Amino acid sequence: MRRLPVLWVLFLGASCEAPAPALEPGEELAGGDTTIRDESPNAFSYSARNMTFERRQRFVVGNSFFNKNWVVAPASTTGRDGLGPTFNARSCSACHFKDGRGRPPEADEAFASMLLRISVPGEGLHGGPRDVPGYGDQLQPNGIEGVAGEAVPKVTWVLQPGAFADGEPYSLRAPTYTLEDPAYGPLPADLRISPRVAPVMIGMGLLEAIPAADILAREDPGDADGDGISGRANYVWDLAADAAALGRFGWKANQPTVAQQTAGAFLGDMGLTTDMFPLENCPEGQLECAEAPHGGAPEVAPDLLDDVVFYSATLAVPARRDAGAPEVLRGKQVFLDAGCADCHVPRHRTADDAAIEEVRGQTIWPYTDLLLHDMGDALGDGRRDYLADGNEWRTPPLWGIGLVETVNGHTTFLHDGRARSLMEAVLWHGGEAEAAREAVRALPREERAALVAFLESL
Repeated sequence: MRRLPVLWVLFLGASCEAPAPALEPGEELAGGDTTIRDESPNAFSYSARNMTFERRQRFVVGNSFFNKNWVVAPASTTGRDGLGPTFNARSCSACHFKDGRGRPPEADEAFASMLLRISVPGEGLHGGPRDVPGYGDQLQPNGIEGVAGEAVPKVTWVLQPGAFADGEPYSLRAPTYTLEDPAYGPLPADLRISPRVAPVMIGMGLLEAIPAADILAREDPGDADGDGISGRANYVWDLAADAAALGRFGWKANQPTVAQQTAGAFLGDMGLTTDMFPLENCPEGQLECAEAPHGGAPEVAPDLLDDVVFYSATLAVPARRDAGAPEVLRGKQVFLDAGCADCHVPRHRTADDAAIEEVRGQTIWPYTDLLLHDMGDALGDGRRDYLADGNEWRTPPLWGIGLVETVNGHTTFLHDGRARSLMEAVLWHGGEAEAAREAVRALPREERAALVAFLESL
């Protein structure tokens, strides 16, 4: 029988009639030897458990700079000045609160833990997105004194009703994004907007340590095996290597390394320069931005950037909860029967020669293939990002997903937080996942609940 296509964030499907699978050895230790056993609101903020005391001091320094607010230059705190001139947030943790997941704003809230990528059709430098004239590739709604923020982002929601096959109703909320009061000239009619919530930070170094050959071995861009799944890699520009490289991080796998992801966030989110991104984020035409004071060259010193990268790469993954409970194992069987594991690949092995010693040679359970998949028009943003088209998104890791509510106080999922529950995230999927979505709608309530229980255990 032909297997169902796979969902991007969580896929459900077929019957649970087969016996529930057993818990596999080490399955509850999602991050291998790095795993932390913690279920508290701080569960995402611990260092890898196999880290020595001496190396943990570096982790603590990186944590300090991740959490502290940056200030406008010039300032007496020269190690933390240079914010802006335009920016989204004043600290890394403002978006990644407790190293966790962001959410879209409620009512008239500002965009605090999500951002808007922007571009116009065409190809930019090295094949990346093409900048919006006067605005660049990311909207910065805030500015320091004397420098206007670029525009005011707004989101509105429309509820869409639906029902499962057994008659139980549900509703999905569809977002529309607008930019009000643009400060640097009219916005183009062909503007592309891609909303992105801040993702959970855990396990990034482990994902970077998965051998590229193992990821690429799962590519099937032409769906040669006919299973309805056509994952493919994104190739992006690696600034350190000065060459194209496999993308692993970001919602469209548009960053190749933890270091470039981190340096890119310093510049794009806070307006802070590094050796990797030495130029201020002042698009042509933003005169006040170009003339504003800065905090040195670079504003983030190389050793400070290295410490934040080390911190980001060595955050521990929490152990699973109730992994062997009967309902959880039944939900695991639904997950496997539906073919979910074809994209959300449960297990990987990291390289023995990885750069960071804590992540070497680990058996990990992230539930991702790190490849791009077409998720249909409903989730599409119409915006290319290197090789990723408007409907393609990277399979996000599922580890830690059951602790988001505990850590961050919400249950909004998908790249833009439109889903208000795990089940809503499933129901939004189309494209390669349309058949699986319909299989979910046909499941009886007990099997839907079992699958959610499994996901909440991750």
